[in-house]
Amino acid sequence: MIMEKLLQVNNLKKHFDLGHGEILKAVDGVTFHINKGETFGIVGESGCGKSTAGRTIIGLYDRTEGEVLFNGKNIHNLKSRERFAFHRQIQMIFQDPYASLNPRSTVSEIISEPMEVHGLYPNKKERMKRVYQLLEDVGLNKDHANRYPHEFSGGQRQRIGIARALALDPEFIIADEPISALDVSIQAQVVNLLKRLQKEKGLTYLFIAHDLSMVKQISDRIGVMYLGQLVELTSSTELYNKPMHPYTQALLSAIPIPDPDVEDQRERIILQGELPSPINPPSGCVFRTRCPAAMEVCASEKPKWQEIDKDHFVACHLYDKNRTGGQDYSQVAATR
Repeated sequence: MIMEKLLQVNNLKKHFDLGHGEILKAVDGVTFHINKGETFGIVGESGCGKSTAGRTIIGLYDRTEGEVLFNGKNIHNLKSRERFAFHRQIQMIFQDPYASLNPRSTVSEIISEPMEVHGLYPNKKERMKRVYQLLEDVGLNKDHANRYPHEFSGGQRQRIGIARALALDPEFIIADEPISALDVSIQAQVVNLLKRLQKEKGLTYLFIAHDLSMVKQISDRIGVMYLGQLVELTSSTELYNKPMHPYTQALLSAIPIPDPDVEDQRERIILQGELPSPINPPSGCVFRTRCPAAMEVCASEKPKWQEIDKDHFVACHLYDKNRTGGQDYSQVAATR
């Protein structure tokens, strides 16, 4: 089955000039695509650049280099009128439901504002009818429309943020760690809500998070980021069944297993050292300073982004057959 690409990201870079000759390379050459109707997850430690990537894709940050194609059109070449229309098709759910909602506005004002900006539902009665429908879609009711954000719990506030993102009937939504600020008991509810809305409305998601166990529940494919770069990309099932990059293996080993007998017997992969600064990243492979399987070549050469198995991409010298003789090193990081 041939999937239709909705979003194509090519060699995207976002660098911040800090002055005094210092450049922070938050996103440094990321390439991936998202098919229509799927959920593409991006995971990694805090500071890896995943949120910056999402904000650059949607246009909150100007790109330093690279391109983003949406439905085949380069969004960076859009004229003002085309860009205005583009923003109806792509919306964002922010991480912090406490900071992303205007405390001085009622829920109805928050949700209806995008409609007013884009000239939708000019009749106030029709606009309020749409607001009530959106509240019901996210599990709230019309009685909540006249309340203020401080009157809601964190989970309810995030539902309001989701309703606002849906106000313009977008085709694509970037969810920037939408559950990380919520209680664990609420996280699953929000993920299930997003999955239901995707099915009902035919949405496409870019789901950004650092919790791999939760990303697995919603994502079709997952990209693993480290220090501004993708190090592995494959389907959700393949990533969990056969992680190839030593960094991915370490992340997965940190996920708790409900069975205490299995949890006690398994061996954690503990990464040594701190995440390097994106201002002065390591030469060669950016992960080499913490990698338990690092080789001499890792310090001098950047690993190639290559397809090891079908639709399973990884950037690691362990899988360079010219160097390893074609040996399988898929579990090398776990045994060293």
